[in-house]
Amino acid sequence: MNKELIYVIGQMATEKGIDKEVLFEALESALLSASKKTMGVADNARMELDRHTGALRVFARKKVVESVGDAKLEIALSEARKLNAEADLEDEIEVELPPQEFGRIAAQTAKQVILQRVRDAERDAVYSDFIDKQGKIIRGTVHRIEKRNVIVDLGKAEAVITEREQIPGERYNPNDRVRAYVQEVKKTAKGPQILLSRADAGFLVRLFEAEIPEIAEGIVQVKAAAREPGERAKVAVVSTKRDVDPIGACVGLRGTRIQVISRELRSEKIDIVEWAADPATFVARALSPAKVSSVTLGPPDESGEARAVLVIVPDNQLSLAIGKKGQNARLAAKLTGLHVDIKSEGEVEEERRLLEEERAWGQAALAEFPGLGPQMVERLSEHGLFSPVRIVRAGFEALEAIPGLGEKKAAAVLAAAEDWITRHPPVEPEPEAPPESTDDARAVEAESQPVEAESHPEGEAPPESVARTSTE
Repeated sequence: MNKELIYVIGQMATEKGIDKEVLFEALESALLSASKKTMGVADNARMELDRHTGALRVFARKKVVESVGDAKLEIALSEARKLNAEADLEDEIEVELPPQEFGRIAAQTAKQVILQRVRDAERDAVYSDFIDKQGKIIRGTVHRIEKRNVIVDLGKAEAVITEREQIPGERYNPNDRVRAYVQEVKKTAKGPQILLSRADAGFLVRLFEAEIPEIAEGIVQVKAAAREPGERAKVAVVSTKRDVDPIGACVGLRGTRIQVISRELRSEKIDIVEWAADPATFVARALSPAKVSSVTLGPPDESGEARAVLVIVPDNQLSLAIGKKGQNARLAAKLTGLHVDIKSEGEVEEERRLLEEERAWGQAALAEFPGLGPQMVERLSEHGLFSPVRIVRAGFEALEAIPGLGEKKAAAVLAAAEDWITRHPPVEPEPEAPPESTDDARAVEAESQPVEAESHPEGEAPPESVARTSTE
């Protein structure tokens, strides 16, 4: 019987993919629980199952005392020295207990404990197997569709692609083969939960690694990626060798490599740009295919890095830089991790003209303030307070902080500016007709120029490189 038990444990370990030792420990724990019901052993007992013969032995740890009060927990000194000649008072020794037959209820208890431990071991094995695959691409078969969520059979476990992590427009049917990105593996009370994604930017990066040998070998590196799933994506790459063109390596001969990736993503348009360590250069390239006139970095944040940039583009490139419904600007911002503000050269020139006009009439108005000489007007202008409107907007604290302008003088200047505004109310501009379409970035639609750099008629090969910028 004992040999049969060893054989059954071996078979179960093979079928379930569980370590034999886990099953042995589960069996020992189960039999110990059962023995507490039949043999009345205390919590100081342990069960030992021989891994080769299947022999079962029960031991209890007892305290050596002069006079025994509880036989389950204590042993007399004379009896202890029969087992161990060196035993002394207050020592603890293990005493082997005589085995007994288990009853039906005890056997049922053992069975439940074993099954629970086996289930736990199976869940741990599945979790250990898939946690190593987190952040990688995995293949599976569509099992069923539940409330627009796709349940994928991975063999040992099931995973889910939520509606949010699906590429818009994709349709799934049972038994379809699917590739997806393992986004997260987490433990739950019902076992490991595996979340897959086909919309994550990591899926695009892993596809590049799988389809482009130079990336797999480390010659070309993917530095950043941004996606609007099913529509368009941008990928920033860099070469570790001077003689290797990173964009050409990703596009492939006549676009063969990039076409394979695009088909997997439901014909998603992919712009490939060369990464640059300089933020200004990187932003200019990220806005391709639009041509950029200049990039100005904003003030640094607490970490000392710029978080916003002002990009100026030619007037005829504004719609292309922003993209349809702001798509190109959004992807560039995601790719670079910066807030990107785009203006045309005409807009910048108009702002500069209005600023000069305000400076001219503003300084003329300040010159009329009582007790405000030319030098003080010049000092206010140096601090950007060259008109009554700007003085009122800045407030008393900003005025007081200007060197040479004390508390009384600041209060007088602020009062004079408020009085001037009261006597010269702003003229309300005539309302303009609302634009036909608006967007968070700008109310510009790229209707007259193509947005996708790699767009080409069906059946024709794409160009040798994709989305190279004028800064290269």
